[in-house]
Amino acid sequence: MRNQHLRQVLELNLATLFISTSGALGKFIDMPTPVIIWWRCFLAVIFLFIFCKYKKANLKLHSKKDVTTFILSSLFLGAHWITYFYSLKLSNVAIGMLSLFTFPIITALLEPLFVKVKFDPMHIVLGLLVLLGIYILAPEFDFGSNEVRGILLGVVSATCYSLRTLILKRHVTNYNGTVLMFYQVFILSIVLIPTLYFMDTSGIKSQFPYVILLALLTTAIGHTMFIASLKYFKVSTASIIASMQPIYGIIIAYFFLNEIPNTNTFFGGLLIIATVIIESLRTKKKTTS
Repeated sequence: MRNQHLRQVLELNLATLFISTSGALGKFIDMPTPVIIWWRCFLAVIFLFIFCKYKKANLKLHSKKDVTTFILSSLFLGAHWITYFYSLKLSNVAIGMLSLFTFPIITALLEPLFVKVKFDPMHIVLGLLVLLGIYILAPEFDFGSNEVRGILLGVVSATCYSLRTLILKRHVTNYNGTVLMFYQVFILSIVLIPTLYFMDTSGIKSQFPYVILLALLTTAIGHTMFIASLKYFKVSTASIIASMQPIYGIIIAYFFLNEIPNTNTFFGGLLIIATVIIESLRTKKKTTS
């Protein structure tokens, strides 16, 4: 029993590690961001379709009403990925990932607007701590600075991700997680087709191996493993372990991109991650009390 639990913990950490590769890959791949996202979605559609067929997952929609929320949530997912990758390219992996990781607190603040949950004043305090962490990341708030613009885009990306999650939340009990991800990337691969005609796509010849890694390792395998782990862990527990994403991402960027975080990034990031862990522990305590 203990060995099985240890295996599940290791698998969840491995999923987190795979998802963390998005930072270094997003920074490294030398193509226009919308084109990268299209290839990511197009290839992920193929990988996820094969996986769904292998697992005999039902791909049929339960209701026509689901189409609207599927499309809307997919558009927010696309906006999240695009702004996140622009954030990475403007700043660095550490700042991009840490800015993105404001999403758990943003989600907590927005949740009462989407579902019938009581607003928790503590979320205001945690939100202020996150803002302090962002301020530490860039104490000189100059809008002409690439780092500041990277931080702002990271927060926009986090907001889009939160909205996507809240919109999609109602479908989690009715659809397999892999099926939901399949429809998301399928819709985005259609929506982003025009970018292939207006942007330079010639870079795919040299960048294809890295795009495959992004689509297969980060998107298809990483997200599928993470969703599968929710069968064994509470969302709050999974969120605490997922807090390792920026740390894994920074380590990967150090070895493969030679990016070294400065002191501000370390302390600001520490505050943001600590805030996320506090909220996750509070959520866990509520569900067990």
